[in-house]
Amino acid sequence: MRIEELLKQLPVTVAGDYFDPAVTVAGGYVSDLLSHVMGQAKAGNVWVTMQGHQNIAAVASLVGIAVIIIAGGIQPDTETLQKADQERIVILTTKLTAYEVVGRLYQLGIC
Repeated sequence: MRIEELLKQLPVTVAGDYFDPAVTVAGGYVSDLLSHVMGQAKAGNVWVTMQGHQNIAAVASLVGIAVIIIAGGIQPDTETLQKADQERIVILTTKLTAYEVVGRLYQLGIC
């Protein structure tokens, strides 16, 4: 699924300056433990987290994550957005809980 479709289907907002509507999401992962994300997430995943510090951009870059969704109304730090823009990682934010986001992603066929 392309990220532009996620924007139509979920109540999310693009948080950074980098946005490519053609980015494709291939699966998903949810965790707030960075070590789990590094060890278990896959390239092209959408990652759902409640963390907004710049380490999420570094981990996403290392793994090859396509999109980060920060749930729970958490706003990312300025440094996080700068790092994500640099690494060409799309960051989306939502007021939905992580549980709700993952459920909706699953309904959209992202597993």
